[in-house]
Amino acid sequence: MKQTIALACMALLSACVGTKPAKTNFLDENIAFVHAQIGNEIKTIEASGKILNPVTIKPDSSVFYCNFSDWRSGFFPGSVWYLYELTGDTALLPLAKKYTMAIEEAKNLTWHHDVGFIVECSFGNGLRLTGDSVYKEVVIQAARSLSTRFREVPGIIQSWNVERGWQSERGWQCPVIVDNLMNLELLFNATRLTGDSTFYKIAVSHADRTMAEQFRPDGSCYHVIDYDMKTGAVRNRHTAQGYSHESAWSRGQAWAIYGYTVCYRETGDRKYIDQAIKTFNFMKNHKSMPKDLIPYWDMDAPGIPNEPRDASSASCIASALYEISTMDVDNAASYKSYADSIMTSLASPAYRAVLGENKNFVLMHSVGSIPHNSEIDVPLNYADYYFIEALKRKKDLSNQ
Repeated sequence: MKQTIALACMALLSACVGTKPAKTNFLDENIAFVHAQIGNEIKTIEASGKILNPVTIKPDSSVFYCNFSDWRSGFFPGSVWYLYELTGDTALLPLAKKYTMAIEEAKNLTWHHDVGFIVECSFGNGLRLTGDSVYKEVVIQAARSLSTRFREVPGIIQSWNVERGWQSERGWQCPVIVDNLMNLELLFNATRLTGDSTFYKIAVSHADRTMAEQFRPDGSCYHVIDYDMKTGAVRNRHTAQGYSHESAWSRGQAWAIYGYTVCYRETGDRKYIDQAIKTFNFMKNHKSMPKDLIPYWDMDAPGIPNEPRDASSASCIASALYEISTMDVDNAASYKSYADSIMTSLASPAYRAVLGENKNFVLMHSVGSIPHNSEIDVPLNYADYYFIEALKRKKDLSNQ
């Protein structure tokens, strides 16, 4: 199987990358590259005799592999599902299944909010593509687990626990990060699968309170809102991963654009897509947005233009914009055009790795958390995931 994948990847890549790059089909060439690059990583995983889950490159230049409870554990299995869908390579199907089932235990996570990221990207895609009832039950159980974090007084899903670690040092009671919008898709999906509206109502409550409290008049968002557990009032508007409390942390803006696009898709409530577009326009028109449209890690970082870029923010925004372009919005085609421009930059040598390099990650130059001195200017598996998802959405649009 490993040899079959490798040969198929190389043949497809060779067919797409010829001596006349100006005539190369963008989609075919990038899908072939991702197929080959992730095929290399699959060879590494399979040769190890273990089920490994690659996340990033550590300071010692080795690959960091995570376990099921890491918030990023669903992205690599999800990428393999998307590759199977994009290429039709049947050798990828048993691998996608194996890597997905390896993180099944995540369905019972109740101590953090990222079960949506983990399960929707992996089991959610698997369910969409196979209809497997086992995946359905995992999605439903994960939604139940996530729902245990709903706090009725403030009407939100609590993100982090604050009993220990650096979170406790901040003095927070009930922190909610904008990233949490990305977990709501799991709840919407669970209502669709069960007919139980409880999940839907929790998602809408969280989306509405977040919209009311987490955004500035210009459309940008705060990273962290700390709520009073007894009164539900806002105690603090802070950041954990941005430059400052009042700055625009780029990946937070990306989560907001993507998250509210999903909320509109699932509810039909126009206030959600209006917010997604408002936040996108904030980023699009920001004085610090580079010409290649790949944001700095924070749009207010003091060292611009000598600050690290964040490809993960760009790939997430591109994927969201492709979906927005399919919706009932003004100038819908403009969102596809902007996404195309982002993807052109990401697929260029400035951001896309050389085949066989970058420890087999697709994209270079992402940022985890500069304030924590963690994952600075490295590849990240979620940057790759949203890049591949964007390729899938771009391909869907080209087939319409």
